Amino acid sequence: MCEFSPVASALASAGDMLLCISDLTSLYGRIQALHGISLEVRSGQMVALVGANGAGKTTLLRAISGVQPVHGGTIHFDGSNITRTRAELRVRMGICQVPEGRRVFGPLSVEDNIKLGAHTRPASELRRGLEYAFSLFPVLAEKRHVPAGNLSGGQQQMLAIARALQGKPRLLLLDEPSMGLAPLLAKEIFQVIKSLRNEGLTILLVEQNAHAALELADSAYVIETGRIALQGSGQELLRHEDVRKAYLGI
Repeated sequence: MCEFSPVASALASAGDMLLCISDLTSLYGRIQALHGISLEVRSGQMVALVGANGAGKTTLLRAISGVQPVHGGTIHFDGSNITRTRAELRVRMGICQVPEGRRVFGPLSVEDNIKLGAHTRPASELRRGLEYAFSLFPVLAEKRHVPAGNLSGGQQQMLAIARALQGKPRLLLLDEPSMGLAPLLAKEIFQVIKSLRNEGLTILLVEQNAHAALELADSAYVIETGRIALQGSGQELLRHEDVRKAYLGI
C-alpha cells in the first residue's frame, strides 16, 4: 500500500460506527428538503444513497460536510456531535467531499488543483500526495501541467477525486461521480471507487446509476422526497421489487 494512502489508518477500526445521522431536517427558505433522515455508516463500509433528481441526496451530503444548514436532528462523526461544527473543521476531522459536477479550478494546472486538496496537510506531505494521486490516475500525471479546464469530463472527475483524497479522508463523500460520463468512462470511475473501497476507505456514495452503486455497496438507502424510503444491504435492494421497477428499469 502506498505510504501516503488515505486508508492506512482506517483498517484498524474497521466496523466501528463512523457516521450516525439521526432525524435530520433541512430547509431551503420555507421549503423543507430533508424530513427526518436517519442513517449510519461504519468504518470501512461503502454506503450507497440512491434516488431520483430532487430527492434530497445532494442536500444530505452538503449537510454532512457542513455547507448546508441543519434545522433539526443530529450528525455524529466518530462519536462527536458535529451538527453545528464549521465546514472547514469537518475537513480537518477527515470528512472530504467530491462535489456534484466536479468543480475543478479550470485555469489552474492539474497539479495545482490536486495540491489545493492538501491545504489541511503538512507541506512535507505534498510530494507523497501527488505520487499517490498519479498512481491512481496515470492520465493525470501525463497532464499535470495542463489547465484543468482543458481536461475531458472523465479526467476532471478523476481530478476531483484525486483532490479530495489529498485530505486523507476518513469519510469520502462522492456526489454523482458518473454524471455526464460516457459508459466506458463511468465504468473506469467505478473501478477506482471499488479499489478505494477494497483498500478500506469509508465511502458514502450518491449516485443515479443505481445498479452500479448497489452492486458496490455494503449498505444502501433509497431516498424519496427527503425521506428514507428503503434501506438494506446493496444486494437486498438490488433484488427489491420496488427498486428494480423504479431505479433499475426492470
